[in-house]
Amino acid sequence: MLRITAVGGTCDRTGRTGPFVVPGAVGSVGWPAGTKHVEEALPAVLYWLMKHILLGPLLKLFFRPKIIEGAENIPKEGGAILASNHLAVSDSFFLPLKLSRRVTFPAKIEYFTGKGLKGAFQRWFFSGVGQVPIDRSSASAAQGALDTGVRIVREGKLLGIYPEGTRSPDGRLYKGKVGVAWIALESGAPVIPIAMFGTDKANPIGSKMWRPHPIRIKIGKPLDFSRYEGLSGDRFVLRSITDEIMYALMELSGQEYVDVYAAKAKEEPQKKPEKDSRKKPEGQGSGAPGDADRLPGTKAG
Repeated sequence: MLRITAVGGTCDRTGRTGPFVVPGAVGSVGWPAGTKHVEEALPAVLYWLMKHILLGPLLKLFFRPKIIEGAENIPKEGGAILASNHLAVSDSFFLPLKLSRRVTFPAKIEYFTGKGLKGAFQRWFFSGVGQVPIDRSSASAAQGALDTGVRIVREGKLLGIYPEGTRSPDGRLYKGKVGVAWIALESGAPVIPIAMFGTDKANPIGSKMWRPHPIRIKIGKPLDFSRYEGLSGDRFVLRSITDEIMYALMELSGQEYVDVYAAKAKEEPQKKPEKDSRKKPEGQGSGAPGDADRLPGTKAG
């Protein structure tokens, strides 16, 4: 619980005397004691305010988000990786709204570097909905983003991640990037597949307007990759684990699978991928992974 003590006395969010308690936060902060501690506590306060006071009630009213399967698969404590399909920016808003635990999503650093009043509001908003900035401009920056993901999970938190790397351009499920597998092996945490439904209708790509539409969520059973412990440097292992995650997402979401990266599909929207669009990603069930140039021969187990 986060307890914030004001100068000259204490008060809670209702105006009564006593500590200000934010459910789900960790630590105790006295405003006059140290700016660093206040800065560390501020994201937790913003997250609680956005979820329960400012944004959450409106999202519940207009979109009626609901977990329709697998709520019991989210651990009550400890680190875990929530790997989701990605249909819209709003995916990162609706999933945390329906979970009792806080979810931290990496977000592109551009959301946090804007100037002026608009930039300040963006930083406040995205911090408030549980996102942390990552720089994807170079290989070293990308590695830094992966390291941040590992740190979040090792701290016992829930890390939200989109294996496709970007939003689906057409509602189909695209080839996963291996970063999610690397984080899973380095952290030792389970990967929990998440399927979002309806966010692309509520928050269409290219539209600034949101449209009321029911949001539904399915949560799959945790995937354990401890059998590959110590093999995070093996690209064949990483590809096999990623394929297994994508297979689980495909089964959970019912989406058509496309065996190319979504970013590449966005660069060439007029060109159809050179593959069987109904091809399914087949994850390695057990044993040593297969060659990186072909998909393993059994589905995710």
